[in-house]
Amino acid sequence: MKRSSLFWLPALVALAFPACSWFKSDKDSSPVENPAAAAPKLVGRIASIPADRKFVLIQSYGSWTIEAGTILTTRGLDERSANLLVTGESLGEFAAADLQSGSVEIGDAVYSRHIPKPAASPDQIEIRSELPENQQEINTENVQKNN
Repeated sequence: MKRSSLFWLPALVALAFPACSWFKSDKDSSPVENPAAAAPKLVGRIASIPADRKFVLIQSYGSWTIEAGTILTTRGLDERSANLLVTGESLGEFAAADLQSGSVEIGDAVYSRHIPKPAASPDQIEIRSELPENQQEINTENVQKNN
């Protein structure tokens, strides 16, 4: 091989690699980010624990927009954690939650993990009749008339 052809070989290779992008499909091959995999969000701290230790009061960091029935987690010192069930009762910056498992202390961090509700599939949609439930369907077949 001639020395001049070896000189042009790296230049041709360098030009060929960008040309490969011309053949790339228009579809984005990156995986779709799953919203359920979002990191937990710090929403408040344990402000008060009544003597019976069956529920807690949470002081929220910001507006309280968490629905009743949502599961929250807490994290405290010494790897202490607990699961809380939001009751839906709130007053100002404080909200109540039932202690489901674990142990809590005043000052423990409270986290929420938003998991979006799945869209209803056509199989799960209920088909309702046009009549209300309290109205009976009238059968007009085989009715005798008195003349």
